[in-house]
Amino acid sequence: MTRFHELFPTPRPLIGMIALPPLPGYPAFTSIGALVEAALADLAALEGGGVSGVLVENDFDQPHTLVGGAEIVAAMTRVTSEVVQHARVPVGVEVLLNDWRASLAVAAMAGARFIRLDFFVDRVRSKLGIIEPQPTSILEFRRRIRAEHVHIYADLQVKYSSMADGPKPIAQSAREAASAGADAVIVTGTETGVGPDVTDLKDARAGGLPVLIGSGLGPDNAANLVAHADGFIVGTSMRSGRTATDRVVRGKVEALTRAIASA
Repeated sequence: MTRFHELFPTPRPLIGMIALPPLPGYPAFTSIGALVEAALADLAALEGGGVSGVLVENDFDQPHTLVGGAEIVAAMTRVTSEVVQHARVPVGVEVLLNDWRASLAVAAMAGARFIRLDFFVDRVRSKLGIIEPQPTSILEFRRRIRAEHVHIYADLQVKYSSMADGPKPIAQSAREAASAGADAVIVTGTETGVGPDVTDLKDARAGGLPVLIGSGLGPDNAANLVAHADGFIVGTSMRSGRTATDRVVRGKVEALTRAIASA
């Protein structure tokens, strides 16, 4: 049994995203109390709707930076700790755009069980330039802070990026991620709210790791996609809208869990 299936024994687990309002340092930030309140409201809606896990992330810290400042790490640690204390399901964390040190440190200090990394083995061109893969450094840092229990779920050729050195088969990325130490791989569509291609999901199995859908899953396409993945990370289709003030809607969570079960 893989580490992923030990943490999520339910077949095809649904992991709901807790997309925080802007954090300290961004103009729309209000207070740490408001961040905690929003996160716990989303947690309640997600758990009430039947998710198997949650992922805390700061996607609304726009524009993204490659690494977060001390204020971002502090806020993420505080909020994630609150979510962990109240959650009945495993909690994960992602500090965007590519702060793997912060993600691992926050997870380790807050008691989270996994992190999502948009970039792990692929050398890509992103909106902030070329991002070099650093899997060896990532695993060494995880070992150094004694956080080996924190899983790494790694995107393959993630949305909003292109391969810096020309086309590369998804299967190759999947094999590289497995060799580098990922616990699961994630396949996305081309942008937020767009589901992945079924062929990419099939090719992602080349590394032998669990394959997660990382974007675009909703009740309308669940019948076509669910059978090709081992789990799902979902945000957009379960929220009241796409702005920082929109929150998770329990009814939408329930609709998706029903669609997954039916599929």
